[in-house]
Amino acid sequence: MHESEHGHNGVLTYKIDLRDHLSFLNEATDRIGAGTDMVAIAVQFAAALVPRLADFASVHLLDALFVDGAPAPPAPGATASSLVRRVAVAHDEPPERWLSLVPEGAVQIMHATSPCHEAMATGTPVQLDRVTPDRAVAMALSHSPGDLYPLVAERAYLAVPIVVRGRVLGCVALTRRPERAEFDEVDVLTVGQLAAQVALGVDNARLFRGQVATAAEFRRGVLPTAPPTLAGVEVAHRYLPANPAVEVGGDWFDTIALPGSRVAIVIGDVMGHGVRSAAVMGHLRIAVQTLAALDLPPGQLLRQLDSLALQLGDDHLATCLYAVYDPIASCCVIANAGHLAPMLVRADGRVERVEVPSGAPIGVGGVAFDTAEIPIRDGDVLVLYTDGLVEARGDDIDDRIAALGECLELAARPDADPEALCDTLLTMLDGDKHEDDVALLAARLKGIPAESIANWLLAPLPPTVPRARGLVRRAMAGWDLPESVRDTTELLATELVTNAVRYAHGPIELRLLRTRTLLCEVRDDDHFLPILLEAGDLDEGGRGLFLVSQLAQRWGVSRTANGKVVWFEVALEEEPVWA
Repeated sequence: MHESEHGHNGVLTYKIDLRDHLSFLNEATDRIGAGTDMVAIAVQFAAALVPRLADFASVHLLDALFVDGAPAPPAPGATASSLVRRVAVAHDEPPERWLSLVPEGAVQIMHATSPCHEAMATGTPVQLDRVTPDRAVAMALSHSPGDLYPLVAERAYLAVPIVVRGRVLGCVALTRRPERAEFDEVDVLTVGQLAAQVALGVDNARLFRGQVATAAEFRRGVLPTAPPTLAGVEVAHRYLPANPAVEVGGDWFDTIALPGSRVAIVIGDVMGHGVRSAAVMGHLRIAVQTLAALDLPPGQLLRQLDSLALQLGDDHLATCLYAVYDPIASCCVIANAGHLAPMLVRADGRVERVEVPSGAPIGVGGVAFDTAEIPIRDGDVLVLYTDGLVEARGDDIDDRIAALGECLELAARPDADPEALCDTLLTMLDGDKHEDDVALLAARLKGIPAESIANWLLAPLPPTVPRARGLVRRAMAGWDLPESVRDTTELLATELVTNAVRYAHGPIELRLLRTRTLLCEVRDDDHFLPILLEAGDLDEGGRGLFLVSQLAQRWGVSRTANGKVVWFEVALEEEPVWA
């Protein structure tokens, strides 16, 4: 502490104890530097100043610092019209004394009569031995709310700018009651040194806040924000980053709709951490979505993904598991690239660890990926996860996977909700204390009832076209679909069957699936993929796909092992009860 004594005219002055002063600076610097939040740093700053250096302290920061995407703070001289926010106030009087006069959180423009305005404009401290009555009146006239005069009149006043890297972030204002000595050179240097520490902390917090916002936006852009609505599948997922402040890592998951009401279920994990792994993850996730749109078999898709990963660099490795669930065939075909095997919770409550080929990680190159076909019963739940869920320092991973199975057995019920199942697993396995990113996906595979499927094999002959039209009409009548749906589906199915009859050599498969939409598929053995063209006024053909593209809710074409499939969906006014 300073040793006090009465100087001339009875003014209270202080002798400086150098050792005590250094101790104060170290302690205050530690308190200020420990924060990662701008307001918390300012609060610690104000608390350190009162009553040691002042009877009152008010910390102001540029309001733009609290706005995401705001431009960089200005240089001194460019602050006259800058909005500032009072973020911290400290004084050694009863709390209510200045509460209404200088409320925290208030936003204002520093008036030209304010010493803080001058300090921010020049980038240098402004020191007033005593605020004269005239100056106090001028400062009070520009203040709102309340009368500022009692707080500044006849008091020593010091305004110190908060500046870092040549940029003004705000200022701090200090006053001393008349019985205390005016601020001296040591006080100005001390406050300036602490203000520099505050400036550095605030700027780092601002930059960190921007990085967190960027990471969160990146995560929203590359990971699903809500489970998709898919026919025959109910999905829930969770993602927990190892570093909550960064919010993004190398783990990812996806569910992708495929032709025939099939669903691709994907999970992956890029080795490493941070933004670099997240960037690679984004590349791989988009690549999987693109390859899935080609309807490649799981093993072939991973092979193509492996080739693409090598183009990103030989040091980008990732594990990935790709599964395709067919609700009509009641099976799941899985290919694996070095990922942990999924768990399958059977509808009767039994838990199985799915036996799939282990495979090499994506990015190794030159390897084949085998597949496994798993029979599925309606109501089974497929659980996919990354190693962050089951890894723990000092524990064997096989023991942790066994513990996961035990947790699933405890949590599994015939009516278990995938959302609740994810929450239960994270709680049982201490998912909030993980050291690595955690991705978890649970998919209840509900299947599609046979009465919602109509399937026919047709000969590639001209009479097939009117026959197909009649079959489609009768099936939709049996489902009691609206007339508008019947008319559109009948027209578009006729166009697709007509094209198949024209080019196919073997049997044509026509299929209708009534789920949340009405799906129509036409398969044939011709490998030529039709191209969407806008026919001219004099063209005799080429309007089939154009009609499909205009009238269908969605449509597409994919290669198959024996040819191709062309499909379209028509929206239904009401969902079937079972969906």
